Amino acid sequence: MNNIVTIYLIKRYIYFFITILISLGLFFLGIDLLQNYKYLPSSANLRLLYVFYNSFFIFTLILPLSLCFAFILTLVSMIRTNEFVALLSLGLTPKKIYSPIIMLSSIILLLLIVSQVTPLAYSYDNKSNILNNRYLSNSKTDLFLKYDEYFIYIKKLYPLEKRASGIEIFHIKGDHIINSISSSNAYFKDNRWYVMDSRSVYNDEVITWDKSKITIKNKRILDILDGFNPQILNNVYDSKSNYSIQDALYTLFLFNDQNISTHKIRSIIYYKLFSSFFILPLMIFIYSVITMNNRFFNIGIFLLSTIFLTLLIWGILFMFYKFSLSSIISPELGVLLPLIIVSISFLMFTKIINRKI
Repeated sequence: MNNIVTIYLIKRYIYFFITILISLGLFFLGIDLLQNYKYLPSSANLRLLYVFYNSFFIFTLILPLSLCFAFILTLVSMIRTNEFVALLSLGLTPKKIYSPIIMLSSIILLLLIVSQVTPLAYSYDNKSNILNNRYLSNSKTDLFLKYDEYFIYIKKLYPLEKRASGIEIFHIKGDHIINSISSSNAYFKDNRWYVMDSRSVYNDEVITWDKSKITIKNKRILDILDGFNPQILNNVYDSKSNYSIQDALYTLFLFNDQNISTHKIRSIIYYKLFSSFFILPLMIFIYSVITMNNRFFNIGIFLLSTIFLTLLIWGILFMFYKFSLSSIISPELGVLLPLIIVSISFLMFTKIINRKI
């Protein structure tokens, strides 16, 4: 009996979820294309890539909402056909009714997190580059950064091609410049930079009038700066750039070692890993409200109030994420704390409602 009911509930839930996800996705994609179609490049391949990247970016935003909306419609449809009362009459506990859907939603959210480890996490950046005609020639100019004991100046960086031109690297210990490296070209491979046709100038660590000298060496290929990923360099100076979870974690450790502020990186990590899970306690709370009011149920008011509540909570969490991303408040206060408060509040309300039933 339990297996049959579980399969039935999951099939109905998946039907509503796919319908809502595709409908919302096509709606927002259509609006975006209407607004930006005249700015798209003439190339058909780039237009298809723009649709692909934009679709994935939109789906990452609406997927948690679609899961919650599908749960609401599943319960409403069961109440309208008296299936909900029938299941309770058969002896099924409320937990056995909503648990399969909660488990399935959790799996889908985990798959969403896994997708943020892949290059698809940069869908927003890619579609923006296509829209601004920078997809094939994306570059950053005049970068100056610190890495361990090195200060690096890059005249022009090509993160997609993993190469740079106009490189100046200064190796500094304390207050002394140990050596400087100049090159017109460098490329990133096997997690390190290879500087081509470099000119290195070496200074003595202790400078004296009698013995100090300068040594100049030329090298065809010089490997240096292990782990200095060009994608991270590309995002450091762009406030609108995103990170995959993998790159964000690597950047977090790198910035901690360099004593650089990690507000943005921590905000992105917390948001990508935890923010979507707010819908799970919200779904349990909505189920408890339906259980308490199923005899006096007004479908219209219930749909409007639950959809409004879902959008309101999602909007508040997203607003605090933007605040933490801009370093107005710390990521822990802007992302984690609101999520914890919302989750605990809904679970407490659910417990109170269950006592009254």
